[in-house]
Amino acid sequence: MKDLEKYIKANKDRFLEELFELIRIPSISSHPDRKPDMYRAAEKWKELLLKAGADNAEIFETDGNPVTYGEKIIDAEAPTVLVYGHMDVMPVDPLELWNTDPFEPVIKDGKIWARGADDDKGQAFMHAKAFEYLVQTNNLPCNVKFLIEGEEEVGSPSLPAFCKKHKKMLAADVILVSDTSMIAPDIPSITTGLRGLAYWQVEVTGPNADLHSGLFGGAVANPINVLAKMIAQTMDEDGRILIPGFYDDVQEVSKKERSMLGKAPFSLDAYKKALDVKEVFGEKGYTTNERTGIRPTFDVCGIWGGYTGEGAKTVLPSKAYAKISTRLVPNQSHEKIAKLFIKYFTSIAPKTVKVKVEYLHGGPSYVCPIDLPAYKAAEKAYTDVYGKTPVPVRSGGSIPIISTFESVLGIKSVLMGFGLQSDAIHSPNENYPLEQFFNGIRTIPLFYKYFAEGAKKK
Repeated sequence: MKDLEKYIKANKDRFLEELFELIRIPSISSHPDRKPDMYRAAEKWKELLLKAGADNAEIFETDGNPVTYGEKIIDAEAPTVLVYGHMDVMPVDPLELWNTDPFEPVIKDGKIWARGADDDKGQAFMHAKAFEYLVQTNNLPCNVKFLIEGEEEVGSPSLPAFCKKHKKMLAADVILVSDTSMIAPDIPSITTGLRGLAYWQVEVTGPNADLHSGLFGGAVANPINVLAKMIAQTMDEDGRILIPGFYDDVQEVSKKERSMLGKAPFSLDAYKKALDVKEVFGEKGYTTNERTGIRPTFDVCGIWGGYTGEGAKTVLPSKAYAKISTRLVPNQSHEKIAKLFIKYFTSIAPKTVKVKVEYLHGGPSYVCPIDLPAYKAAEKAYTDVYGKTPVPVRSGGSIPIISTFESVLGIKSVLMGFGLQSDAIHSPNENYPLEQFFNGIRTIPLFYKYFAEGAKKK
């Protein structure tokens, strides 16, 4: 650890500048016009991996955005870790809510402020620097492969086919991922479960053109009004989702496991204060942590239509739109839920409008056993750096490709996240504490050490 501290101190400024170069690339995967930026990000990752000590690195084409792959094989008989990360980021809208330029990173109050500072450029970059340290000091104890994709934020639609095609190249003993968070800076945790996801776009059409609300209001159905009523019919007052068959395959968590999850430090008052809300809301009969970890959800992620400009315009709109998502739990099939929602939502539409529902993307949930050797290695690594045994938690978020890795590659993933809830990922003013960034670089080499030692004992 002393040698690692010296290495970090000597290279701190370089680490940050290299990360900032990566962050400055506006690699927004959901914007087609950013395709050139996705290739710039892929090239930057290739450069970073080669500079860090990879034997080779290559950019692969997919049906969508490019993938950067790199590796260093020290011994064909040694265990292999496949590091997964993503180079794409979420859109920055609404831009006016940012305090700084989202693609010009700034260090303030001990944090990096920028889009991708945490999710996932900052966290993935930690792996490149931890790997660099191990290679430069001849301490790398196992083979390491890197898979950096460009479509995670849109559901990784092209990666399953890539994994099937390159299954041999991606062969490994475990997949290591830093794209999750910890409970708090002084309370380390390891994510043992991820919820699945299903995501749709809804279009409701009334009249064939925008109409004068005075001349036609009250005589012709308003698509925005109709859409709002339809959404209201999808969840009851107790937070129960009303789509027929939605809960049929939900895996109920035992009282024992719910009790274990309940031991994670949590203050409801602090939670509400941080979010500036007077009360929380969710499915009746479950705690806030259970609602975000072991129960499915239904959310409208965006809704629009009609006139939204400055001032007033008396218009009865022709169309209304919404983007809708559900978070799913083990045993729920996102393909099945996608069909159930489309069937239900179109069935409750009145004859006054036409409804079109497009399924955009989705993915299954994932659970990592806490007795997995790689989990134990991660647990020891966190304990060495933070001085506390990490708490196993289930995340409310989704990383759809993690379950695909297990089904296609046959490899379990360990989710070693260092982000914090306050990092505002997917939101304006995303940030990442420098302490967490450097603690990640301190922790990851220890994972390799303990994982390799455990493999030798076998």
